[in-house]
Amino acid sequence: MKNDTVEIGGYIKPAELFDLAQSGLHVALTDEAQSRTLACYTFVHDKIKRSDRPIYGVNTGFGSLCNTVINHDDLEKLQENLLLSHACGMGDEVPDEVVKLMLLTKVLSLSKGHSGVQPETIHHLMDLFNTNRLPVIYEQGSLGASGDLAPLAHLALPLIGRGSWKVDGHKSHLTHRPFPDFHLQAKEGLALINGTQFMLSYGIWCTVQAIRLTSIANQIAAMSADAFDCRIDPYLAQSHRIRNQKGQQSCAEELFEALQGSELISREKQHVQDPYSFRCVPQVHGASLDVFTHAERIFEDELNAVTDNPNVFPEDDLILSAGNFHGQPLALQLDAVAMGLAELASISERRIYKLISGERGLPAFLTPNPGLNSGFMIPQYTAASIVSQNKQLSTPASIDSIVSSNGQEDHVSMGANAATKCYRVLENAISVLSIELMCAAQALEMRRPAKSSVSLETIYSLLREHVPFISSDVYMHELMMKSREVLKTQLLNR
Repeated sequence: MKNDTVEIGGYIKPAELFDLAQSGLHVALTDEAQSRTLACYTFVHDKIKRSDRPIYGVNTGFGSLCNTVINHDDLEKLQENLLLSHACGMGDEVPDEVVKLMLLTKVLSLSKGHSGVQPETIHHLMDLFNTNRLPVIYEQGSLGASGDLAPLAHLALPLIGRGSWKVDGHKSHLTHRPFPDFHLQAKEGLALINGTQFMLSYGIWCTVQAIRLTSIANQIAAMSADAFDCRIDPYLAQSHRIRNQKGQQSCAEELFEALQGSELISREKQHVQDPYSFRCVPQVHGASLDVFTHAERIFEDELNAVTDNPNVFPEDDLILSAGNFHGQPLALQLDAVAMGLAELASISERRIYKLISGERGLPAFLTPNPGLNSGFMIPQYTAASIVSQNKQLSTPASIDSIVSSNGQEDHVSMGANAATKCYRVLENAISVLSIELMCAAQALEMRRPAKSSVSLETIYSLLREHVPFISSDVYMHELMMKSREVLKTQLLNR
């Protein structure tokens, strides 16, 4: 095994897979996973030879055509037809980081030994990942029930030389088979497009990022609290201990630690209480964190599961047509994660509003000469606009359902829609918090010569490498984007 190769096929956690997908390392199957795959594949093909009975997805049509038996000579054509006919995606392209996760999650599911695919199928999927040849997939098309059919069909098309891919970021249409000696066999097309890997990959990406973003939001909120001359009292452990909420306790501890050693937080205050957007940060951030950690557990279970159909059990001599592809467990969590992220952004915008309000010795709109200069007036507008959009995007998708496939698929999860809008809410939350970071740094500098804590001054200095103190009106968009980049690349993913 090469030093730059990681073996997969056993139990893995979402954060581990997230880091692996971003690492640039190659992947290979464990010997145990390869043995499971081969044993299941052999069982399926022995079953076909020994029995003339219709087996769904193996020698029958799909969906409402499940009672149509397919001639043995047409089984390979059946699988290719399935990929071509189901590759019906539309809308924006799925981000590369999610496509990488989709390749890995599909490999992991197929390697459990209950899908009946040939080992070469899994190896070719890993080869796409290892060589950074990423299938072009589209956001729209999945109902999140019969598996993520349309996006997973696009994921699998390069295996038969169809569709498009990005090679090192450059998109091209396939005109040849990259694996010329490879042909899909019975059940493989269905195994490739059944499953929840589209929803799951978005869920892993958004939830791992959301948990990390909560910690960054705590740091930014602490900086804002210090700049707004807030009290330390709401972050002391005693109140949180008697509430019994783990997320709240964790966030309060982070806020308290972030403010240790600050000259500003320790000075005498003129006010008895602070607004809720400062005083209740542990309660609000902590509630979101609890949602994220619960969702991560659900996604961890799914990551280590088999979600295609039918399920093959060689040890029991069974092939069962069931419903593990139904995305309801993921859809509900994706909706919840979106709501938790929306709340992180919502309370952040309220802190922005207070920082520019002209209270507690800070000038209106955080500009030394308000009137001539508008300062941070409109960044707050932008944050408010984004927060409002988040509220609209947080309407649950998982409570919707539309009958499909001539009534055979009569309840669907809409988890794919929950997934893509959760991703948008995550990106929006990052934008709002980056605006707060700019405002907090501006306000903190207006408190000089007093200093904040070492940890918060470090974040302040990091931002100042890219975003200066704004003494008079400048082109704000450019600086706001720089602040967002600092948050994403140097704080969130450091």
